[in-house]
Amino acid sequence: MRTADWQDYELIDTSSGERLERWGKVVLIRPDPQIIWDTPKKNPLWHAADARYVRSASGGGHWETLKPVPPVWKIRYGGLTFRVKRMGFKHTGIFPEQAVNWDFAGEKIRGAGRPVRVLNLFGYTGAATLACLQAGAQVCHVDASRGMVTWAKENAGESGLAGRPVRWLVDDCEKFVRREQRRGSAYDAVIMDPPSYGRGPNGEVWKLEEQLYPLVRMCVPILSENPLFFLLNSYTAGLSPAVMEYLLGVLLGGKFGGRVSSDEIGLRVTETGLVLPCGSTAVWQAE
Repeated sequence: MRTADWQDYELIDTSSGERLERWGKVVLIRPDPQIIWDTPKKNPLWHAADARYVRSASGGGHWETLKPVPPVWKIRYGGLTFRVKRMGFKHTGIFPEQAVNWDFAGEKIRGAGRPVRVLNLFGYTGAATLACLQAGAQVCHVDASRGMVTWAKENAGESGLAGRPVRWLVDDCEKFVRREQRRGSAYDAVIMDPPSYGRGPNGEVWKLEEQLYPLVRMCVPILSENPLFFLLNSYTAGLSPAVMEYLLGVLLGGKFGGRVSSDEIGLRVTETGLVLPCGSTAVWQAE
């Protein structure tokens, strides 16, 4: 289990299907289906949060504003600045547990001692892209949502990285990788954080369990002759870390050697000192 070292984010407590979180100075309560315990809510912030996301019995939900909350505010991690806001379906634009993966990518790039080209698929609001740019890499950021790519660009500007070598692309990830194969493009590292389910810009349907293996296999020909790492993340409960590790092992280990590893990633809860699991990560990396 790996946890991130945040200053501007804190998972204060968990109970009864909810997280109590601090995002900078804003305290939010958000639902989390993994929190099946009903422990006492002793922290006074449970009753003094700024906003709460309430699920609807018919699906979806809405935010209840309990105190004035800015429409957009900023948090920082390791020199990076992110714009966050309350979005539909409980999200804020950042998954803080992913910071361990941003740190890993940055360390590998800094230690490579050579120029590194990174492909970030399903790049969302750009946190992994920014970490790679900050470490000195050249990055290609791909996401099917124009709004998310715009948000990622804004985060790059807030972080002082707008002038770094990056391509911001609104595209279906599978179609983009196929075109990169035809072009003969090559990347030294791939970061892939796909959704469990989604749609491309032209209505293309994405189902993780059905399409993850073909997409990873599709990426192998666009890796350079001396690749650095391949980082794969998942939030799907049925896709264990060991399954993703095996997938990377059979597709990359035989061709490039190196080693594969996997783990759950999570966030430490201040009230208990325990770690809330938040997803799974598997990594192939060169020796």
